[in-house]
Amino acid sequence: MERRPIMKYLDEFRDPAASRKLLDEIRRQATRRWTLMEVCGGQTHSLLRHGIASALEEVVELIHGPGCPVCVTPLEAIDFAQKLALRGDVILASFGDMLRVPGSSRSLLDVKSVGGRVKAVYSPLDAVELARRHPQDEIVFFAVGFETTTPATALAVAQAAREGLENFSLLVAHVRVLPAMEALADSPDCRVQAFLAAGHVCAITGYEAYEPFVAKYRLPVAVTGFEPLDLLQGILACVRQLESGEARVENQYARGVRQEGNLPAQDMVREVYEIRDCPWRGFGVIPRGGLRLRDAWRYYDASVRFASARPLDIVEHPDCRSAEVLAGRIQPPECPAFGTNCTPDAPQGAPMVSSEGACAAYYRYRPAPAAS
Repeated sequence: MERRPIMKYLDEFRDPAASRKLLDEIRRQATRRWTLMEVCGGQTHSLLRHGIASALEEVVELIHGPGCPVCVTPLEAIDFAQKLALRGDVILASFGDMLRVPGSSRSLLDVKSVGGRVKAVYSPLDAVELARRHPQDEIVFFAVGFETTTPATALAVAQAAREGLENFSLLVAHVRVLPAMEALADSPDCRVQAFLAAGHVCAITGYEAYEPFVAKYRLPVAVTGFEPLDLLQGILACVRQLESGEARVENQYARGVRQEGNLPAQDMVREVYEIRDCPWRGFGVIPRGGLRLRDAWRYYDASVRFASARPLDIVEHPDCRSAEVLAGRIQPPECPAFGTNCTPDAPQGAPMVSSEGACAAYYRYRPAPAAS
């Protein structure tokens, strides 16, 4: 297959003229204002960065859902990771976007500044390499993410097992997108009328997994990518369905998503993980909302290996309303702390500091209010 230069690829999906046509078509199709939710933080940032949310605000309300796995990682897991990093015999390896996310009282970066052993890595296999190079230390990888990252962490623990690396383990905080959408749809105050599904998640799971959801809740789902044309095509697909009273799954990201998804990746995940009820920050426990290591892999479960280090007291910041932001009940600027007591340099909650957080997106891209 011919490889296109990256700038040509971006130009193709950031074509201003094509975007204007799609914007006009969405406005033409909509006879009322519809409420859509995107469930990917990368999409949230793109919608605000490219001005799509404001350009369509008269005909489409875009609610920003729990689309950032860093943001919904429970406080207990973050505090547990911090305690492990301070033990002295543990190196806590993590993706960089977790380092500044606040726990009950501080972040992993704060812990590192006082001597905690925290190492930012780019891949779970980098953590396996740490275990090879530091046989005298326990290496714990903080396994955070949606279905997109679970195959890589499953591969990492399988690789550690093949090599007999007994000093490697996972602190598993993986969460699953579809159960969160079900929890939102079941909520009595849910206003969402259609969903934009995350293309990178569906590249793993496939989009056929959403068909029972659509049949049960009668809510359209459009699988979209992250560039302006991707998102506008997804919004248009939802508006057309809503206007005609239909509800089905539409794949607007065919270049990256197949109906069945990535079958080898799914097999790898099923071999290593099993589904569990899981706490989400801001949501409480979501049935079937997360993963844990199967019994055959339990030796590599840091929550078992270091059970005595589990934190006891978990306290959210009293002024932070990120739970309501994550559930789509308020927009970030509606939080009194937004931009004042809560900023990227001094965050009260995860959505302000995560690279995919809704609060961070509004802080960075939302136009300032007009002077009175």
